[in-house]
Amino acid sequence: MDVKVHDLRGWTHDKHKQVDDRPFGGGDGMVLKPEPIFAAVEELTGASERKGYAAGTRVVLLSPQGRVFKQAVANELAKGAHVVLICGRYEGVDERVAESLVTDEISIGDYVLSGGEPAAVVVVDAVVRLIPGALGSETSAINESFSEGLLDYPHYTRPPEFRGMRVPDVLLNGNHAEIARWRAEQALKKTERNRPDLLDKK
Repeated sequence: MDVKVHDLRGWTHDKHKQVDDRPFGGGDGMVLKPEPIFAAVEELTGASERKGYAAGTRVVLLSPQGRVFKQAVANELAKGAHVVLICGRYEGVDERVAESLVTDEISIGDYVLSGGEPAAVVVVDAVVRLIPGALGSETSAINESFSEGLLDYPHYTRPPEFRGMRVPDVLLNGNHAEIARWRAEQALKKTERNRPDLLDKK
């Protein structure tokens, strides 16, 4: 799998390589122009006005207005053969990009960043680790927080006692059925304590 970064200025045609302009109707900031974004995505995907995207292609606009990025969305994107992430900047992106070019509009949370680049790093990391062979263990991406709609259970390692804090005895007894039951209970308790909203959804 390859991850490549592209500069929108490579798809401009003026001497200043301008990718943004002032918003119609007035207002603060600058807005990313549609022309270089459309040209970049069409070249990178092989699409055009007449020809749509190949099967498995996802074009994602990273935006505070998008649906919230969750583990399920990461799973969706991991199944894509080709994923293009568009990083917003300035005041925003021309709405025609969201209306006519992208397959997904995604937000990593209810806050605003200076640009979409940090969001792209989050999405890439969450998606890449779901691709078979990316992690050392094939079950690592399955047995963790949000994979079953709950937070992950607590983890412990050596030493078995540290500053008076002991590892739960159940993890040391070698009974895998009891360990599995304990982990399920602890995942439920941790979710109830830290993210009760997840239990409401389940």
